[in-house]
Amino acid sequence: MPRETFDRHMHHLQDEVLLLGSMVEQATIQAMDALKNRDLKAAYQVIINDRLINEKRYAIENAILIIMATQQPMAHDLRELAAFLEVTSELERIGDYAKGIGKVTLNLQDWPLPIPLNDLERMADEGISMLHDALGAFISEDAALASQIPRRDDEVDKLYNRVYHALVSAMIANPEIIDHANHLMWAAHNLERLADRVTNICERTVFIATGELLELTPTDEAETDE
Repeated sequence: MPRETFDRHMHHLQDEVLLLGSMVEQATIQAMDALKNRDLKAAYQVIINDRLINEKRYAIENAILIIMATQQPMAHDLRELAAFLEVTSELERIGDYAKGIGKVTLNLQDWPLPIPLNDLERMADEGISMLHDALGAFISEDAALASQIPRRDDEVDKLYNRVYHALVSAMIANPEIIDHANHLMWAAHNLERLADRVTNICERTVFIATGELLELTPTDEAETDE
């Protein structure tokens, strides 16, 4: 019976982590929509809603600590619970990046954008897709899939570099837009960091499945068959 109770708690934790992940994905989508549409009200709402993401994170962490203290988890169980703690922290930080993009929109107000947002939108789309797949791999303990996802960070980095160089060129051509270009640079940085956080989640998935804490990079050929 204690094992059944533990398994029930773990399934609930999985559901809660997926819910937190969905909240973070939606926050990122809404933040980018607000930036694209210069919707200050929507941007402010993203910032306000970050409190809900924080509250969900702390509720999950509290539940994990209670399970650790009361359910006598075994070795694999402890790895899984430790990974849950790490992943909820990563998700909360991604939520902070969405909030940061909301602040960028508020700072830009209705000033003309220094460059088009196409590449930023592509960064967001790829990062959100990576996050969605990483959470699926995490819940299913699919180390093979988790090892593949970080390779997609190459595309995010390429887009970031393109945005960076376009903004620098725009600032050189017109120094009056430096402040506004810097705001947009910060949005690009947040999206680049989002993809890095996804890689951290993938590393935790490999850790649960194999017991090995590997550093995954876009060029890794991680061995996950053991």
